[in-house]
Amino acid sequence: MRRIRILYLLGVLLLFLALAMLLPALWSLAGQGPDRMAFLQAIFLTLAAGGLLFWFFSPSRGRELSIVENFTLVTLAWFVAGIFGALPYHFYGVFDGNYIHAYFEAVSGFTTTGATLIEDVEALPQGILLWRSFTQWLGGMGIIVLFLAILPRFGFRSMTMFKAELPGPIAERVVPRVVETARLLWIIYVTLTLSQLLLLVAVGLSFFDALAHSFTTMPTGGFSTYNTSIAALNNPAAEIVIIFFMLFAGINFALYFRLIRGDFKIFKNSELRFYLAIIAAGVILVTFNTYNLAGGDIFLAIRRSAFQVVSITTTTGYATADFDLWPSFSRLFLLLMMFFGACGGSTGGSMKQIRWMLMIKYSLRELSRVVHPSAIASVKLGGQYVSDEILRPIMGFGFIYLSLTALATLALAFMGLDFETAFSAVAATIGNVGPGLAGVGPLETYQGIPPAGQLLLTVMMVVGRLEVYTVLVIFLPEARRLLSRSFIRKG
Repeated sequence: MRRIRILYLLGVLLLFLALAMLLPALWSLAGQGPDRMAFLQAIFLTLAAGGLLFWFFSPSRGRELSIVENFTLVTLAWFVAGIFGALPYHFYGVFDGNYIHAYFEAVSGFTTTGATLIEDVEALPQGILLWRSFTQWLGGMGIIVLFLAILPRFGFRSMTMFKAELPGPIAERVVPRVVETARLLWIIYVTLTLSQLLLLVAVGLSFFDALAHSFTTMPTGGFSTYNTSIAALNNPAAEIVIIFFMLFAGINFALYFRLIRGDFKIFKNSELRFYLAIIAAGVILVTFNTYNLAGGDIFLAIRRSAFQVVSITTTTGYATADFDLWPSFSRLFLLLMMFFGACGGSTGGSMKQIRWMLMIKYSLRELSRVVHPSAIASVKLGGQYVSDEILRPIMGFGFIYLSLTALATLALAFMGLDFETAFSAVAATIGNVGPGLAGVGPLETYQGIPPAGQLLLTVMMVVGRLEVYTVLVIFLPEARRLLSRSFIRKG
């Protein structure tokens, strides 16, 4: 039965996750860290669960999955990764036995959200901090996309899986085969990570800090090894390096492949130009608005503004200042940028620049039709026509995304949170940004959110990371019927 196929692939996921835990475990063992037993326990339990699923259901490995089953697998993979990824936190006692908190932290890592419940990050051992950063790096390009790149022989080779997980309205192949596309994307991702690591070490960071922050910059994750985030580094050169790599992470990775092949026309890409223009305008406006807070130092004002605008727009979530204390204009501008996000096909979250471009163009077309009802108008992007088949799901995505934001905000308000905290918490989690405003500001944690609210926001992180449709489609009546049929269908 094909449901067994899903369990088999989840077993492969858990075996890989246990292998991934070896990196922080070996770091902890080498340094005789107090968390080494926590990792050994987590690895053993994850290996046992994954091994059982792999062994019991391996006869199904050759069977193909339907579209609905692919979506189900991708969704379950992210929730299951959170369940077992939380084990190192749980066994070490980061949250004093509160597994829900550990699960929130793990999901926040894998989805590259960066929202945290840890009030004193600096008190944690390096092994736990490295695992915390590494979860974001693994989730940045996508767990399933990684499997497509390195584990196609186990059955991870579906284009549907690829489209279901890679951020953006159009999952662009850079080469004809999906496996080769996944490998090239991961090669680019690893290369940029190593480049940032070397540069951060060159500007004075310790190897551990450079490694941890490289693991959380390229996936636009935002977890830091310090309570006050990047501000604690007190290193302007490191800030500039991180600004540029956040920018790089927010660009469609398919453009890097084209650049490597000598295609310099990528600089004419309309989404890239829109993305850079939005950021440039934001830096200018926020610098002007916060100039007095920098004590008249224009270069400090530009650096702080550039860092926060890039960090929030790319949904990284790092901070070099408590922007919750900035003037209302700058705070609201950053809140708006949480809904824009980076480019499609990047590691950034939220709605994506390309969707905003197309929604704006679509709205202008409909406005024009009010004046000229008989006119034949079309939407163009980069000089090419965009069909209604592409526009319809984008408009639907925008409606569902904003509706979910509104409903979740109402739910948090019902739990007693003020509007600013509730709204920014939802925007920051469904957009995979991390910090919000007020009670979840850049120097705050999500500890003030009630347990039910934390679970709701955990779901919002996964929904946002998988771009809404992948998760919600499996709850449609027809999807459930198809899935139920597959549970009883042989072969």
